[in-house]
Amino acid sequence: MDVRSNICVIGNGAIGKTAALGFAQMGLSVTLLAPQAASSELNPQEETWDARVYALNHVARGLLDSVKAWHAMDAARIAPVDGMVVRGDDAQRPGRLDFDAYGARTDALAWIVEDRNLNRALDTALRFAPNLRIVNGKAVALRAGPDCASVQLDNGGMLSAELLVGADGGQSWVRNQCDIGIDYRSYGHQAIVSNFECDKPHHGVAYQWFTSAEGIVALLPLPGQRVSLVWSAPEALAQTLLNGSLSQLAERLNALTGHQLGSLRPLQPELVRAFPLSLIRPHAITASRVALVGDAAHVVHPLAGQGMNLGFGDVDALLKIVAEREQHRDCGDDRVLSRYARARKEDIFLMQLATDGLERLFAADFEPLRLARNIGLNLVNKLPVIKRTLIAQALGKRPWKHTD
Repeated sequence: MDVRSNICVIGNGAIGKTAALGFAQMGLSVTLLAPQAASSELNPQEETWDARVYALNHVARGLLDSVKAWHAMDAARIAPVDGMVVRGDDAQRPGRLDFDAYGARTDALAWIVEDRNLNRALDTALRFAPNLRIVNGKAVALRAGPDCASVQLDNGGMLSAELLVGADGGQSWVRNQCDIGIDYRSYGHQAIVSNFECDKPHHGVAYQWFTSAEGIVALLPLPGQRVSLVWSAPEALAQTLLNGSLSQLAERLNALTGHQLGSLRPLQPELVRAFPLSLIRPHAITASRVALVGDAAHVVHPLAGQGMNLGFGDVDALLKIVAEREQHRDCGDDRVLSRYARARKEDIFLMQLATDGLERLFAADFEPLRLARNIGLNLVNKLPVIKRTLIAQALGKRPWKHTD
């Protein structure tokens, strides 16, 4: 099997699927290489709440809407974030930073979406996408030539395209094949994720607590009186939390959050997952006829909930740059790829700087520093200009542009 197309996307996650849909709806021929067939079949646990959720911003929503995926999701399982409260770790002078949609002059700060809900909608859209072919197999070799990039499959087949999009995650095979080096740092933390019922209504507010000893705890609103937990916990604590029951985890959360939402109780059936946390900075996000998107292009700490949004920002920029290329340039032209790299450089750098800097700042258990960072939160909370800048960055509303 030899398949040639304008675009070849490698990766079966939400970022890769969205990129494939976007290019196909532009009228380009697209091949999506996935390890298994995309499926929108009902999950046997469909009525449960997925432990993996994303806080999608306005750029992500607009992109998903443009590829006909946003309204294909189950709206009853999406929760808008109308406000956010960030709290520091000084018992005597606790820091606090508040954001709200009304003050930001927007309908919502973000939307909490389950991984399963998102991928089911994308799988449905893929079934009806024009010019798109899904190939199931494993890539074993990649070669970039003057006119195309070629991927050899383990079954002997070959995929060729003007542009190869690597959307295959933090351990990206595409990135490795292109000999793109990385700067890597393990945070020595795991993200513990689970879902809980709460006694008090959350009113669409997301809460986040920074602690030096126990990591970073976030409670994200789900529909009804439910919340999703994302706890960035030091390795030893993470193992303790995972080895105990969810009821014990809930008790610990109740104490740490001061019963902000009343008593928390594990949703039934109980479900908890854990993900190791690290920082990955690739030395480049492009190579000859290759563009990296999503975690293949950057892995950041989830404390700001912006990792997935950064990936959707990659796809949004790449689609626009390819669409606006000069008529004599093909999709993988060096100039096109250079524009993409420049367009994403600032956003990626700023998000890496912010998330890594905050993690380092609040991980330090040093009393003068603890006092300073909590005073800093309170100070920022009283400065509308800075707050508006932070909100705009989180919403993804900075204008996209590129120059040669």
